[in-house]
Amino acid sequence: MVHKRLRVLKNALRGSLSVALFSSAMVVGVSTSAMAADPVTTKKPVDIAKGKVAAAAVCAGCHMPDGNSVIAQNPILAGQHAAYIEKQLVNFRLKPGAKAPERNNAIMQGFATMLSEDDMRNLGAFYASQTPKSASPKRKELVAAGERIYRAGIPEKGLPACAGCHGPGAAGIPAQYPRLAGQHPEYTEATLNAFRGGQRKNSSQMTTIASKMSDAEVAAVSEYVASLR
Repeated sequence: MVHKRLRVLKNALRGSLSVALFSSAMVVGVSTSAMAADPVTTKKPVDIAKGKVAAAAVCAGCHMPDGNSVIAQNPILAGQHAAYIEKQLVNFRLKPGAKAPERNNAIMQGFATMLSEDDMRNLGAFYASQTPKSASPKRKELVAAGERIYRAGIPEKGLPACAGCHGPGAAGIPAQYPRLAGQHPEYTEATLNAFRGGQRKNSSQMTTIASKMSDAEVAAVSEYVASLR
């Protein structure tokens, strides 16, 4: 399924989408020189319309056309901060000389490698402009415990309050911390566990924090943030 979608994307980008989405210097199979180009000289104004086209061509199969994923393992992107989405797409790509991406996901690596820097920025802007359709907690009995950890942390373990960075309503801070409110609890739990286990390495701060959390604490926080709107 994934390989078929990648082939379809390649064909589309060779045709009309290549004009809409990619500049002549950044095409499918981005060259090493293009990927290493100075972003100051290559950035263009963000184009939400082009982001919508790219989302339909690349992302909709897993995240839905508007970014409101109905699959618990795939994050809801609607309403997420544009800069955060852009950073994650960059981190899914393999850097020259690296053994693995900072976010190691074979499916996302394939898609992210095909995108230019402009595409990533446009996608981020498009999803940020969409209204999120929030998920709900699945294990409601954990919500109260999750709220205590989220708001106050666990001082005796050196675990800080999540609200300190992500805000009291888990709306996050643009360009710094992602929106967590209404995210699928399964996805949030898997993400925290990836930080704990070292599979995800693109935030040293989160690696340190997650390493102090137990399975039960991870589950509780994940259920709580899913309840927020």
